[in-house]
Amino acid sequence: LPAIALTTDSSAITSIANDFGFSNVFDRQVKAFAKEGDVLIGISTSGRSKNVINALKLASKLKCKTISFSGQDDAILSKICDVNLAVPSKDTPRIQEMHILIGHTICHLIDRNFKS
Repeated sequence: LPAIALTTDSSAITSIANDFGFSNVFDRQVKAFAKEGDVLIGISTSGRSKNVINALKLASKLKCKTISFSGQDDAILSKICDVNLAVPSKDTPRIQEMHILIGHTICHLIDRNFKS
């Protein structure tokens, strides 16, 4: 299964942030890469990261499935995503540790179910 991380291309992040603003750094990439049926996972500890919210909203418009990881203050992400996995904490390190665990668990389940 093909996958990309929208956080790893420093040239794209820099040019998009400079030309369109940091709040559009991910949605510009979603517009370029996403197609109907894809899955976009957005991660925001606070649940209020405008760039993540913009990307998830656009992905929904493009008929992608949307999943978000957040902390307990997840009101926005719960409303705009198909699934929001909210860690019931306000402690940033604990939230981020759980996001890593959840991400690895999802990858493990995908690997296990798509082995040929």
